[in-house]
Parts: sequence; C-alpha cells; structure tokens
Amino acid sequence: MTTSATPPDVSGFGRVTQIAWVTDDLDATEGMLSAVFGVKKWTRIPDVHFGPDSCTYRGAPADFTATIALSYLDDMQLELIRPVSGVSIYSDFLEQHPPGLHHVCVEPPDMDVAVQQATARGMAVVQDGVMPGGMRFAYLSAPEAALPYMELAHVPSEIRAFYDYIKSEQA
Repeated sequence: MTTSATPPDVSGFGRVTQIAWVTDDLDATEGMLSAVFGVKKWTRIPDVHFGPDSCTYRGAPADFTATIALSYLDDMQLELIRPVSGVSIYSDFLEQHPPGLHHVCVEPPDMDVAVQQATARGMAVVQDGVMPGGMRFAYLSAPEAALPYMELAHVPSEIRAFYDYIKSEQA
C-alpha cells in the first residue's frame, strides 16, 4: 500500500481525513480493525464530555459522554466512538443499527461556508459543537452519500499536533 495516495474530494467540502465507527465494545472493534488494516496501536481518550454549553443534538443542547479511540492507516485517521452516557448521535445510532461505520470526516477550508453550502444542498445538521481544545465539528445527514453521516471539522494546530503524535506511533 502506498502512502502517497490522495484521499477523494467529497462534494467540494475537502478531502476525507477520517473514517469513524460507533461501537459498544472498543476492545473487540480495535482488535478487528487492527487485524483487517494492520493498525499497530490505538490511543484512547476516555470519558470525553460534550456539554450543553458547547454541543447541540437535533437543535437542542446536548449533554453526553463518549470514549474515543484513534489510530491511523497511512494518512487516514481511524476513529472509534463508544457512547458512555447521555443521548447523542452515537447512542441513537446504536439503538437503530448494529455497531459499524458511522461517518467520514472532511476538513473544509471554511467551516461556516461549508455548513451553509451543505444546508443549501438539503443536508441537515444533526449534531454540532466545539470540543475541548477548540475543535469545531458538524455532523450532516448524508443518506445520498450512502453513509449515515458526514462530519465537517476544523482542527486547530494543538489538536493537529496530537493527531500527528498518534500517527507517529504507527511507525
């Protein structure tokens, strides 16, 4: 496998930088994806709280916690999300589907413009907010793309440095 491949462009929003799964068993999902993709190490971020002052779900303030595991396959980030508490796009996904592919993430050059373009195309913002560290995100309903959701994200330099560290752990 080559590491110089350029990820596909998604509807003018930017390149796909992440593939994410929602699961109820991080150990099993890490093991399965490690076996399939040859991933060497996962970095877990336990009990990330998304509070009502920084996150909305279906237009209302959200309050939930999730544990996140990150790894890389070449330049593609792999993300696993396990809901811990509260109602969110992740917990509702597991109520309606078995664990599995949840979203792809793109990093548009301008979040506000990308969200405006997406809603003009008929996509609905299902969940959005700001994570600790300043990362902005918006999940868009994307059934026409044959996947549950597309995430738009703005990743600040401090979080990008953390991601680069996780990527370096695959060497």
